[in-house]
Amino acid sequence: MNIKRLYSADIYKKIMDAEYDKKDDIYRYEMMMPFKGKWDCYHIPLKAQYEGGYDIIMANKMMGLLPPDIIDKGWEKAIDMLSDNSLWNDCEKAIETALSRFEKKGIELPEKEYLYSILLANPDNAYTIMNEGYCGDGGIPGYIMAWLVPGEETIRRLPAALVHETNHNVRYQFIKWTNDITLGEMLVSEGLAENYATTVFGEEFLGPWVTKTDKELFPLIKDIIYKGMDATGLDNITAYLYGDEMAEMQHYPKVGLPYCAGYATGYYLIRYYLEKTGTAIEDATILPAEDILGAVEEFWSTDTF
Repeated sequence: MNIKRLYSADIYKKIMDAEYDKKDDIYRYEMMMPFKGKWDCYHIPLKAQYEGGYDIIMANKMMGLLPPDIIDKGWEKAIDMLSDNSLWNDCEKAIETALSRFEKKGIELPEKEYLYSILLANPDNAYTIMNEGYCGDGGIPGYIMAWLVPGEETIRRLPAALVHETNHNVRYQFIKWTNDITLGEMLVSEGLAENYATTVFGEEFLGPWVTKTDKELFPLIKDIIYKGMDATGLDNITAYLYGDEMAEMQHYPKVGLPYCAGYATGYYLIRYYLEKTGTAIEDATILPAEDILGAVEEFWSTDTF
Protein backbone atom coordinates (compact mmCIF):
# COMPACT_ATOMS: atom_id res chain seq x y z
CA MET A 1 0.00 0.00 0.00
CA ASN A 2 1.06 3.59 -0.59
CA ILE A 3 -0.07 6.22 1.92
CA LYS A 4 0.47 9.86 0.97
CA ARG A 5 -0.21 12.93 3.08
CA LEU A 6 -1.50 16.28 1.98
CA TYR A 7 0.35 18.44 4.50
CA SER A 8 -2.26 21.10 5.13
CA ALA A 9 -0.34 23.30 7.56
CA ASP A 10 1.69 25.02 4.83
CA ILE A 11 -1.45 25.64 2.80
CA TYR A 12 -3.21 27.14 5.83
CA LYS A 13 -0.23 29.46 6.34
CA LYS A 14 -0.48 30.49 2.70
CA ILE A 15 -4.21 31.18 3.11
CA MET A 16 -3.54 33.12 6.31
CA ASP A 17 -1.08 35.43 4.56
CA ALA A 18 -3.08 35.81 1.34
CA GLU A 19 -5.28 38.74 0.41
CA TYR A 20 -8.95 38.17 1.15
CA ASP A 21 -9.99 37.62 -2.47
CA LYS A 22 -7.31 34.93 -2.95
CA LYS A 23 -8.08 32.77 0.09
CA ASP A 24 -10.95 30.74 -1.36
CA ASP A 25 -9.09 29.68 -4.49
CA ILE A 26 -5.99 28.62 -2.55
CA TYR A 27 -8.26 26.46 -0.43
CA ARG A 28 -10.10 25.04 -3.44
CA TYR A 29 -7.19 24.26 -5.71
CA GLU A 30 -4.38 23.46 -3.29
CA MET A 31 -6.22 21.91 -0.31
CA MET A 32 -9.28 20.35 -1.94
CA MET A 33 -8.24 19.59 -5.54
CA PRO A 34 -6.14 16.53 -4.54
CA PHE A 35 -9.35 15.04 -3.08
CA LYS A 36 -11.39 15.76 -6.21
CA GLY A 37 -12.12 12.06 -6.74
CA LYS A 38 -13.83 12.06 -3.35
CA TRP A 39 -15.83 15.23 -3.96
CA ASP A 40 -16.96 13.96 -7.36
CA CYS A 41 -18.47 10.90 -5.66
CA TYR A 42 -20.43 13.25 -3.39
CA HIS A 43 -21.34 15.50 -6.36
CA ILE A 44 -19.67 18.48 -4.72
CA PRO A 45 -18.08 20.91 -7.23
CA LEU A 46 -14.84 22.64 -6.31
CA LYS A 47 -16.38 25.94 -7.44
CA ALA A 48 -20.01 26.90 -7.87
CA GLN A 49 -21.28 27.84 -11.30
CA TYR A 50 -22.67 31.08 -9.91
CA GLU A 51 -21.95 33.44 -7.02
CA GLY A 52 -23.19 32.03 -3.73
CA GLY A 53 -23.88 28.58 -5.20
CA TYR A 54 -23.13 25.22 -3.66
CA ASP A 55 -19.47 24.22 -3.77
CA ILE A 56 -16.76 22.57 -1.71
CA ILE A 57 -16.35 25.58 0.59
CA MET A 58 -20.06 25.71 1.41
CA ALA A 59 -20.21 21.93 1.89
CA ASN A 60 -17.18 21.85 4.20
CA LYS A 61 -18.47 24.79 6.19
CA MET A 62 -21.66 22.85 6.84
CA MET A 63 -19.65 19.82 8.00
CA GLY A 64 -17.74 21.94 10.50
CA LEU A 65 -14.47 22.61 8.70
CA LEU A 66 -12.83 26.01 9.08
CA PRO A 67 -13.76 28.20 6.08
CA PRO A 68 -10.84 29.91 4.32
CA ASP A 69 -12.28 33.42 4.31
CA ILE A 70 -11.87 33.82 8.09
CA ILE A 71 -8.31 32.47 8.31
CA ASP A 72 -6.05 35.33 9.40
CA LYS A 73 -3.28 35.87 11.98
CA GLY A 74 -5.73 34.95 14.73
CA TRP A 75 -5.44 31.33 13.62
CA GLU A 76 -1.64 31.25 13.73
CA LYS A 77 -1.48 29.24 16.98
CA ALA A 78 -3.89 26.59 15.67
CA ILE A 79 -1.89 26.31 12.44
CA ASP A 80 1.34 25.98 14.42
CA MET A 81 -0.18 23.13 16.43
CA LEU A 82 -1.27 21.51 13.19
CA SER A 83 2.30 21.82 11.93
CA ASP A 84 3.63 19.36 14.53
CA ASN A 85 5.22 16.54 12.55
CA SER A 86 4.66 14.05 15.38
CA LEU A 87 0.90 14.52 14.95
CA TRP A 88 1.16 13.66 11.26
CA ASN A 89 3.43 10.70 11.91
CA ASP A 90 1.11 9.32 14.60
CA CYS A 91 -1.88 9.68 12.29
CA GLU A 92 -0.11 8.08 9.35
CA LYS A 93 1.03 5.20 11.53
CA ALA A 94 -2.56 4.70 12.71
CA ILE A 95 -3.82 4.51 9.12
CA GLU A 96 -1.02 2.14 8.16
CA THR A 97 -1.77 -0.09 11.17
CA ALA A 98 -5.48 -0.10 10.35
CA LEU A 99 -4.86 -1.14 6.75
CA SER A 100 -2.15 -3.70 7.49
CA ARG A 101 -4.39 -5.63 9.90
CA PHE A 102 -6.59 -6.57 6.95
CA GLU A 103 -3.62 -7.70 4.91
CA LYS A 104 -2.38 -9.82 7.80
CA LYS A 105 -5.80 -11.50 7.86
CA GLY A 106 -5.38 -12.38 4.20
CA ILE A 107 -7.87 -9.78 2.98
CA GLU A 108 -6.46 -8.25 -0.19
CA LEU A 109 -7.49 -4.63 -0.53
CA PRO A 110 -8.43 -3.52 -4.05
CA GLU A 111 -7.27 0.04 -3.33
CA LYS A 112 -3.49 0.45 -3.22
CA GLU A 113 -3.16 4.25 -3.06
CA TYR A 114 -4.36 6.32 -0.10
CA LEU A 115 -4.33 10.08 0.39
CA TYR A 116 -4.97 11.54 3.84
CA SER A 117 -4.96 14.94 5.43
CA ILE A 118 -5.64 16.66 8.73
CA LEU A 119 -7.68 19.84 8.53
CA LEU A 120 -8.82 22.54 10.91
CA ALA A 121 -12.34 22.48 12.38
CA ASN A 122 -14.38 25.58 13.08
CA PRO A 123 -14.72 25.75 16.89
CA ASP A 124 -17.93 27.78 16.58
CA ASN A 125 -19.70 25.27 14.35
CA ALA A 126 -22.52 23.28 15.97
CA TYR A 127 -21.24 19.98 14.56
CA THR A 128 -17.77 20.64 15.92
CA ILE A 129 -19.13 21.45 19.36
CA MET A 130 -21.33 18.35 19.47
CA ASN A 131 -18.41 16.16 18.34
CA GLU A 132 -16.13 17.63 21.02
CA GLY A 133 -13.73 19.22 18.58
CA TYR A 134 -12.83 16.47 16.13
CA CYS A 135 -14.36 14.46 13.31
CA GLY A 136 -13.47 12.65 10.09
CA ASP A 137 -14.55 11.15 6.79
CA GLY A 138 -13.25 8.01 5.09
CA GLY A 139 -16.20 6.69 3.13
CA ILE A 140 -14.69 7.01 -0.35
CA PRO A 141 -11.94 4.42 -1.02
CA GLY A 142 -8.49 5.94 -1.28
CA TYR A 143 -9.32 9.16 0.58
CA ILE A 144 -9.14 9.64 4.36
CA MET A 145 -9.32 12.88 6.30
CA ALA A 146 -9.99 14.26 9.73
CA TRP A 147 -10.50 17.75 11.10
CA LEU A 148 -10.03 19.10 14.59
CA VAL A 149 -9.76 22.08 16.85
CA PRO A 150 -6.12 21.53 17.88
CA GLY A 151 -5.72 20.84 21.59
CA GLU A 152 -4.15 18.25 23.84
CA GLU A 153 -7.22 15.99 23.94
CA THR A 154 -8.27 16.26 20.29
CA ILE A 155 -4.70 15.60 19.14
CA ARG A 156 -4.51 12.58 21.44
CA ARG A 157 -7.76 11.18 20.06
CA LEU A 158 -7.27 11.92 16.38
CA PRO A 159 -5.35 8.72 15.45
CA ALA A 160 -8.22 6.60 16.80
CA ALA A 161 -10.69 8.65 14.77
CA LEU A 162 -8.58 8.00 11.67
CA VAL A 163 -8.64 4.26 12.36
CA HIS A 164 -12.44 4.56 12.47
CA GLU A 165 -12.39 6.31 9.09
CA THR A 166 -9.94 3.79 7.63
CA ASN A 167 -12.35 1.00 8.52
CA HIS A 168 -15.01 2.80 6.46
CA ASN A 169 -12.47 3.12 3.66
CA VAL A 170 -11.90 -0.62 3.62
CA ARG A 171 -15.58 -1.56 3.93
CA TYR A 172 -16.58 0.48 0.90
CA GLN A 173 -13.97 -1.21 -1.22
CA PHE A 174 -16.14 -4.33 -0.85
CA ILE A 175 -19.65 -2.96 -0.20
CA LYS A 176 -21.14 -0.72 -2.89
CA TRP A 177 -22.25 2.67 -1.64
CA THR A 178 -25.60 3.91 -2.95
CA ASN A 179 -27.50 7.14 -2.48
CA ASP A 180 -30.46 5.16 -1.12
CA ILE A 181 -28.28 3.78 1.69
CA THR A 182 -30.28 1.97 4.36
CA LEU A 183 -30.34 2.68 8.06
CA GLY A 184 -29.26 -0.92 8.65
CA GLU A 185 -26.14 -0.47 6.53
CA MET A 186 -25.22 2.74 8.33
CA LEU A 187 -25.72 1.21 11.79
CA VAL A 188 -23.49 -1.70 10.82
CA SER A 189 -20.90 0.52 9.14
CA GLU A 190 -20.56 2.94 12.06
CA GLY A 191 -20.60 0.10 14.58
CA LEU A 192 -17.82 -1.72 12.73
CA ALA A 193 -15.72 1.44 12.46
CA GLU A 194 -15.95 2.35 16.14
CA ASN A 195 -15.33 -1.24 17.28
CA TYR A 196 -12.31 -1.32 14.99
CA ALA A 197 -10.94 1.87 16.54
CA THR A 198 -11.28 0.43 20.04
CA THR A 199 -9.71 -2.86 18.89
CA VAL A 200 -6.60 -0.88 17.95
CA PHE A 201 -6.56 1.78 20.68
CA GLY A 202 -8.78 0.50 23.52
CA GLU A 203 -12.20 1.55 24.81
CA GLU A 204 -10.84 4.69 26.44
CA PHE A 205 -10.78 6.09 22.90
CA LEU A 206 -14.48 5.59 22.27
CA GLY A 207 -15.72 8.73 20.56
CA PRO A 208 -18.36 11.08 21.98
CA TRP A 209 -20.72 9.71 19.31
CA VAL A 210 -20.94 6.66 21.63
CA THR A 211 -20.03 7.86 25.12
CA LYS A 212 -22.44 10.82 25.25
CA THR A 213 -25.51 8.60 24.93
CA ASP A 214 -27.26 8.05 28.25
CA LYS A 215 -27.52 4.28 28.75
CA GLU A 216 -30.79 4.71 30.61
CA LEU A 217 -32.31 5.78 27.31
CA PHE A 218 -31.12 2.73 25.36
CA PRO A 219 -34.35 0.70 25.59
CA LEU A 220 -36.30 3.60 24.07
CA ILE A 221 -33.52 4.31 21.54
CA LYS A 222 -33.45 0.68 20.37
CA ASP A 223 -37.21 0.63 20.00
CA ILE A 224 -37.27 3.80 17.86
CA ILE A 225 -34.35 2.67 15.70
CA TYR A 226 -35.72 -0.83 15.18
CA LYS A 227 -39.04 0.58 14.01
CA GLY A 228 -37.15 2.78 11.54
CA MET A 229 -34.93 0.10 10.02
CA ASP A 230 -36.68 0.42 6.65
CA ALA A 231 -35.62 4.07 6.30
CA THR A 232 -33.42 4.84 3.30
CA GLY A 233 -31.51 7.87 2.05
CA LEU A 234 -29.53 10.34 4.12
CA ASP A 235 -32.51 12.66 4.50
CA ASN A 236 -34.53 9.93 6.21
CA ILE A 237 -31.80 8.24 8.24
CA THR A 238 -29.92 11.28 9.55
CA ALA A 239 -32.09 11.67 12.66
CA TYR A 240 -31.72 7.97 13.49
CA LEU A 241 -27.93 8.16 13.22
CA TYR A 242 -27.04 11.63 14.43
CA GLY A 243 -30.10 12.61 16.45
CA ASP A 244 -32.85 15.18 16.05
CA GLU A 245 -30.64 18.20 16.66
CA MET A 246 -28.38 17.46 13.71
CA ALA A 247 -31.33 16.47 11.53
CA GLU A 248 -33.07 19.76 12.29
CA MET A 249 -30.00 21.73 11.25
CA GLN A 250 -30.18 20.04 7.84
CA HIS A 251 -33.98 20.42 7.62
CA TYR A 252 -34.48 16.65 7.77
CA PRO A 253 -37.30 14.84 9.63
CA LYS A 254 -36.90 14.28 13.39
CA VAL A 255 -37.67 10.97 15.08
CA GLY A 256 -37.21 11.64 18.81
CA LEU A 257 -33.57 10.63 19.30
CA PRO A 258 -30.65 12.36 21.07
CA TYR A 259 -27.17 13.09 19.71
CA CYS A 260 -25.69 10.18 17.71
CA ALA A 261 -28.01 7.56 19.21
CA GLY A 262 -27.60 5.50 16.05
CA TYR A 263 -23.82 5.49 16.39
CA ALA A 264 -24.07 4.19 19.93
CA THR A 265 -26.61 1.55 18.90
CA GLY A 266 -24.40 0.46 16.02
CA TYR A 267 -21.40 0.18 18.30
CA TYR A 268 -23.16 -2.11 20.78
CA LEU A 269 -24.90 -4.08 18.03
CA ILE A 270 -21.56 -4.93 16.40
CA ARG A 271 -19.94 -5.70 19.74
CA TYR A 272 -22.83 -8.11 20.41
CA TYR A 273 -22.34 -9.69 16.98
CA LEU A 274 -18.59 -10.13 17.42
CA GLU A 275 -18.98 -11.70 20.85
CA LYS A 276 -21.81 -14.00 19.74
CA THR A 277 -20.23 -15.28 16.53
CA GLY A 278 -16.52 -15.06 17.33
CA THR A 279 -15.98 -13.34 13.98
CA ALA A 280 -12.83 -11.27 13.69
CA ILE A 281 -13.53 -7.55 13.25
CA GLU A 282 -11.51 -7.54 10.01
CA ASP A 283 -13.66 -10.30 8.51
CA ALA A 284 -16.86 -8.68 9.75
CA THR A 285 -15.90 -5.37 8.12
CA ILE A 286 -16.45 -6.70 4.62
CA LEU A 287 -19.69 -8.60 5.28
CA PRO A 288 -23.03 -7.37 3.91
CA ALA A 289 -25.13 -5.63 6.56
CA GLU A 290 -27.97 -8.14 6.15
CA ASP A 291 -25.63 -11.01 7.11
CA ILE A 292 -24.72 -9.28 10.37
CA LEU A 293 -28.21 -8.04 11.20
CA GLY A 294 -29.72 -11.44 10.45
CA ALA A 295 -27.38 -13.09 12.95
CA VAL A 296 -28.39 -10.86 15.87
CA GLU A 297 -32.14 -10.37 15.63
CA GLU A 298 -32.42 -11.00 19.37
CA PHE A 299 -30.26 -7.93 20.05
CA TRP A 300 -33.30 -5.71 19.61
CA SER A 301 -35.33 -7.50 22.27
CA THR A 302 -32.63 -7.72 24.92
CA ASP A 303 -31.28 -5.21 27.42
CA THR A 304 -27.81 -5.63 25.90
CA PHE A 305 -25.75 -2.44 25.67
